Amino acid sequence: MTNYIVAMEAAWLVRDVEAIDDAIGVAVSEAGKRLNSQDMDYVEVEVGATGCPACGEPFDSAFIAADTALVGLALEMEVFNADGEEHASRIAKSEVGGALRDVPLSVVEVIEVPDED
Repeated sequence: MTNYIVAMEAAWLVRDVEAIDDAIGVAVSEAGKRLNSQDMDYVEVEVGATGCPACGEPFDSAFIAADTALVGLALEMEVFNADGEEHASRIAKSEVGGALRDVPLSVVEVIEVPDED
């Protein structure tokens, strides 16, 4: 059994917002509240990054149209004693998906944590 860090992305909708920074703040705050209410404070939440199609430089994953924002959130958690990467992915999606119902969620990366023995 091995430990893994599982990185996921979520698409968070924020209504009645005019500025990108406000949308990001609301999305991170709401996701954090929902996770913390389920005693999942071990899940790290931050705004995701999207590469610019022209120059490739990363920028915050947020877009506003008609006072409604779509914010890409990056979520990360450690999964202990998983049978493999696929098992760790399923565990992470199940845990986080249960707390963030109706939020699109996908696994971006799974990293094996080396043993400290």
